[in-house]
Amino acid sequence: MAFSALTLELTIDRVVFSLMVEEGEKQSSWGRWRCRWLVDVGRWRPSPAEFQAAAALLPPHDRPAIHRFVREDDRKRALVSRLLQYSLVHHALGMPFHQIRINRTLEGKPYLNKNVSLPGFNFNTSHQGEYVGIASEPHCLVGLDIVCISKPQRETALEFINNFTSYLTDHEWNCIVTAGSHDGMLTEFYRYWCLKEAFVKATGAGVGFGLQRLEFHHMNWTNISLRIDGEEARKWRFWLFKIDEKHLASIAKGHPEDAIDSFRRTLSDVVIQEEELHTAIEIPEEAFPLLTVEQLIQLRD
Repeated sequence: MAFSALTLELTIDRVVFSLMVEEGEKQSSWGRWRCRWLVDVGRWRPSPAEFQAAAALLPPHDRPAIHRFVREDDRKRALVSRLLQYSLVHHALGMPFHQIRINRTLEGKPYLNKNVSLPGFNFNTSHQGEYVGIASEPHCLVGLDIVCISKPQRETALEFINNFTSYLTDHEWNCIVTAGSHDGMLTEFYRYWCLKEAFVKATGAGVGFGLQRLEFHHMNWTNISLRIDGEEARKWRFWLFKIDEKHLASIAKGHPEDAIDSFRRTLSDVVIQEEELHTAIEIPEEAFPLLTVEQLIQLRD
């Protein structure tokens, strides 16, 4: 009876996951290649044997990066981040786990070897606090960032934010300090930070990009636009989401011409029509489906 109950539970999980994925694919003309997945790692409490079994699904060269972390929560986030990458590539391109080769640029941007069938396919992961997420696109660049709104322990919110003034423009700083309460200022700061990180992750620039060059404008955090060195970035779109009371996520989508050289070289040389790119960038974003680690593991089968 115990085996039957477990089998039924796993079957239900698989059906629920399939329905969630199919619903997400209906919202996009590019189906399974355009994904948005989110995992609450705080709810995953594996035994040591279960953790090792999940890690064993990854290629041997990817496992040391997980075990170098001392804290259990950090190891879980690192493992789930890699499971998301392999599960997404398997789902999107139909490749078995053992055939997937995920590399990284010098700046840390993950990528696959050039794919002629999907010349612009790229993906991005993020993890902070309780959540790990991934986003992929078949044509335009995509960046994802997740932030945890944590209150500083030994300083006020304003003192904490003041440490980051060199990364903010005068306009952004004024919007933050006039947000009202200390909690309001902290949330406003993390919104700007989340958007900046999503952009540099989409382009592959990473921490080397001067965040103070980016200035975001918005209408109550909708219709978000970006200026780079004072010039409007017309080929980029941004969305900001509230995951829960403590976590935010942002999506950045833009033109592949803005990828830095090291990342652009990982993309196929096939020319994508401008109209197709424009359509991909303009597709509205929806809330992320929330998945479990067990569902990711089942997707491998």
